[in-house]
Amino acid sequence: MRSAVIVGASLAGLRAAETLRAEGFTGELTLIGDEPYEPYDRPPLSKQVLAGRASPAHTALVMAEDLRARWLLGEPATGLDLRTRQVRLSGGREIGFDRVLIATGTRARPWPDPAEAALDGVFTLRGRDDAASLQAALAAGPSRVLVIGGGFTGSEIASVCREMGLAVTVAERGPAPLAGALGAAAGSVAARLHREHGVDLRVNTTVMALEGDADGRLHAAHLSDGDVLPVEVAVVALGAVRNTEWLAGSGLAADPRGVVCDAACRAFDADAIVTSDVFVAGDVARWPHPHYDGLLLAVEHWDNAVRQASTAAHNMVADRPRPHRGLPAFWSYQFGVSIKSVGLPTIADEVVVTQGSVAERRFVACFGRQGRCVAAVAVDAPRALPAYADLIEAAAPFPPDLRAADGPRALLPVPAGLAVDGQSTHSPTAAVTGPGPTAREVPRERDPRSPLTAPPLE
Repeated sequence: MRSAVIVGASLAGLRAAETLRAEGFTGELTLIGDEPYEPYDRPPLSKQVLAGRASPAHTALVMAEDLRARWLLGEPATGLDLRTRQVRLSGGREIGFDRVLIATGTRARPWPDPAEAALDGVFTLRGRDDAASLQAALAAGPSRVLVIGGGFTGSEIASVCREMGLAVTVAERGPAPLAGALGAAAGSVAARLHREHGVDLRVNTTVMALEGDADGRLHAAHLSDGDVLPVEVAVVALGAVRNTEWLAGSGLAADPRGVVCDAACRAFDADAIVTSDVFVAGDVARWPHPHYDGLLLAVEHWDNAVRQASTAAHNMVADRPRPHRGLPAFWSYQFGVSIKSVGLPTIADEVVVTQGSVAERRFVACFGRQGRCVAAVAVDAPRALPAYADLIEAAAPFPPDLRAADGPRALLPVPAGLAVDGQSTHSPTAAVTGPGPTAREVPRERDPRSPLTAPPLE
């Protein structure tokens, strides 16, 4: 291989580039990014940056000094020609490659009404510029902030607002915050955290319309319960959209759910034949995970982007490919509490508290599916997770017989209460996205404004 092109100059793209050089690749290396910035860390944007404790410029990722890469920033890719092995850029240039890695990630899902989305005071949060604009709006001290969507990003934004002393309302279409990612039972704990910290939490409620004044400034939100809420700032936290439009006509198995690849990160073409010169990594990838019956998995998180990019880059230059098989893992910090997870909670049918105390906000919950352990979530108890990862990889029976010193007297599983499509206003961090690369049906988008039950964890 004489030339490698990485489309996507963020975390996954950078780690792939570093791996290529570490694996001995000495050819021409090009990274293409739609933003004008070199790779930066996104998790701090919804935490330290919003709170004003860090500047967006201070989120830059540390990179290897000997990368010897050509950076094409601020000029997004608009097409991929597999026949001529060219990536087409928005300015008309074409960049040739021997092998290419697709790591274009996701963008924030916008508010569905363009006129309402354009109101002064309506924000999304995905990139550095988004964070800078929203932080300035919060620092100005709005009378009330509305967060539309109670997923991880929405909950972290609400947490920062309360830390800043701002009145905040969270509107969540599902039965609880985080219900789309962890289920209604675990979401009940998140709901208590919101309310204990003064959040005006509206569950089973959607925002029907955003209203502006004569000067185009946001001043009210119409809710599905009939309430008209005076607000000056609204943050749309409806999940993510995978950046695959530029691949239309490329002949790859790519659609709004992502780009399908095998466990070695090699992309499939539209006929379900694996390619040898196109690789995929990060939020945009869909691949068959060996622990989840070969169903195509999509994971939108930092840890997966790093590991999958490293695997993809290794396989771009190695004689023998290795699989990407690490378990999905994520973390969040909100309302003074650390939430960490391993596995895939979104496929669970039951959940049980196995260690600690929900009342004391320090516990571990294990998720099961059809009698097997599939995930675990630790709240302020991160050191317990490696043992649960072992259980998940071994497909251990659920509920697990841990005999933990801090465990309950009896394990009492309850229904996980995972929301079906359309019942939450946010995307899960990790989810099964379909049966395989030959599937032609794409899940129809649901309007997030259109308005599951499970016992709470005790």
